Amino acid sequence: MKKNYRFGNLRSIKIASLACTSIALSANSAHAAATSGDDSSSVSLYGLIGTYVVQSKLSTTPNGSVQMGGGGFTTSYWGVSGKEALGGGTSVIFKLESFFRPNTGQMGRNTTDGLFSRNAYVGLANNTYGSFKVGLQTTQTYINQSMLNPFGSSVVFSPLIVQSYVAGYNGQVIGDTVWGNTLGYYSPSFYGLTGAVQYSVSSVTGQQGRDNLGLHLMYERGPFQAALSAQRVRGAPNSPGVDQTLYLAGATYNAQFAKFYSAVQTTNTTTSHVGTHTYQLGVSVPVTPVSAILASWALTRLRAPSNRNSVHNTGSIAYDYYLSKRTDVYGVYSYDRISTHPSGSTYGVGVRHVF
Repeated sequence: MKKNYRFGNLRSIKIASLACTSIALSANSAHAAATSGDDSSSVSLYGLIGTYVVQSKLSTTPNGSVQMGGGGFTTSYWGVSGKEALGGGTSVIFKLESFFRPNTGQMGRNTTDGLFSRNAYVGLANNTYGSFKVGLQTTQTYINQSMLNPFGSSVVFSPLIVQSYVAGYNGQVIGDTVWGNTLGYYSPSFYGLTGAVQYSVSSVTGQQGRDNLGLHLMYERGPFQAALSAQRVRGAPNSPGVDQTLYLAGATYNAQFAKFYSAVQTTNTTTSHVGTHTYQLGVSVPVTPVSAILASWALTRLRAPSNRNSVHNTGSIAYDYYLSKRTDVYGVYSYDRISTHPSGSTYGVGVRHVF
């Protein structure tokens, strides 16, 4: 998934932008490091724990309900990562990361997740040539989506993410945010430009040879960030036999007084002749040195089949307050409306701690 995002200075706009994206996607944002006594090798233990409570009614549901969940702004996880220097700027690297639900004490995001369902890979990293990883890996598409909206990787409150992956919001992206059996290459930075290629070998019975492919470019220079992703899914375990292509493009700009986000995403599911266009705009504004307001709006339009004209609007606004560098609390309101359906509203509060 990964660039090494770290918590920034809380006195800047990074309290908002890195909170939702970097906390979720960073393996090294906050951890206790243990070394073997050999300076050439190290192992780190780290994670994030969060819970939230919401009163929620979606546009797709007739009634609302009160729910407690484990995660919220960021899905709870813990992990172990390590590296061993081989010399010549090359290191062996590994990462094992596990989702968990602190509200019930159970492993995984759901009952189908394995022990290490966030990342589980080993590979080689070189200062000049980049890194090569083998195993289960978070998709770079999901990392880029998280970077391009102020709510980061949240599968509860981020309009772009919920419209992409969450069934209750008619999520349009086939497959998961992680791919198993994946070969990944991640290039070094060249004047701010980096690239990534992910190839996932299908293990679905009867679907051998129907593999997944992701191609990605990322650019960062000063206050500006941009990302491009192209993804082909042919071997999703939950949707065998389905073919889908996805294209994502977006950018962010940190103007210090506010950080602005934008993204455009298209999907084309060729097996069902369904296509979508999604547009997202967002902003994070610092209110005090330790707090910020986040806002985002996503609109998805069904462009095929031609006899259906479905428009889906989802918006979220939140106030995020840092009790410390590693702990924040927040309150969120989300609006949801699909054309021809009644609107829905979600009110939520949560807490998150990095360790």
